[in-house]
Amino acid sequence: MDVLRPLEPKEFLERAQPLLLSDEARHNLIFGVAGTLRDHPGHYPEHRLWLVLDDDTVVAAAVRTPPHNLIVAGSGEALERLAASIDEELPGATGAVPEVEAFGRAWEAQHGASSEVRRAFGIYALEELIRPAPAPGRPRAATEEDRQLLIDWLRAFGKEALGEDEADEQQLGRVIESRLTHSDAGLVVWQDEGHAVSLAGFGGPTPSGIRIGPVYTPPEHRGRGYGSAVTAAVSAARLAEGRRFCFLYTDLANPTSNRIYMRLGYRRVCDSLELRFMP
Repeated sequence: MDVLRPLEPKEFLERAQPLLLSDEARHNLIFGVAGTLRDHPGHYPEHRLWLVLDDDTVVAAAVRTPPHNLIVAGSGEALERLAASIDEELPGATGAVPEVEAFGRAWEAQHGASSEVRRAFGIYALEELIRPAPAPGRPRAATEEDRQLLIDWLRAFGKEALGEDEADEQQLGRVIESRLTHSDAGLVVWQDEGHAVSLAGFGGPTPSGIRIGPVYTPPEHRGRGYGSAVTAAVSAARLAEGRRFCFLYTDLANPTSNRIYMRLGYRRVCDSLELRFMP
């Protein structure tokens, strides 16, 4: 097996597409990040790309946008070959189970590291929406006038859902800018009686799907159906635009959010882990 790099994002996606399309929902994150690198090259300051080839067939793929984790796809011996070829320090790895676990074991064995699970997620996919009970209010697209609200809410989402004690202000700004300006991404606010009460975003498109998130409702507005309503509105709009699927990630430690998405018609495809590596 050979490891190929460096690559341009366009070439990476063209060569990796057969592997990634074998399970589009499973691989939506690596698809979405690589697509952003191709279509919006200024979004991430740096990137690294790897492909593992068995003859001319891509059997593993990986993307990294420092300082973030490596995102992996593939299996078995290909992931061992990938781990052996990376000569930089990694903070961790993210991917579907069991492949991310296999990469983690290979990284530990070959680099003398240890690993731990930082977060566990469920990957869900939606093809046909089940409308929730009506909630008061209506959806609207977020605008530049919402910028401070978006900063506050995304910072709170990162702390609550992702365990981020300190927000990366530059990354936060890039996320908001891309969601407000790119045609393949956006943020939608649910508004009730003139006040913003909940938020859902979308982005990271794949060939036939798109990822929904983040979804955030401030504590004082929870329990009124706003989160379900805005998630349903964003999902329905994406399907109406011609997407076959919507994807989203849920925190497996939060059974309430998992139930909410399942009631909307999201089905659990697989689990995903975020691993942290330690020397």
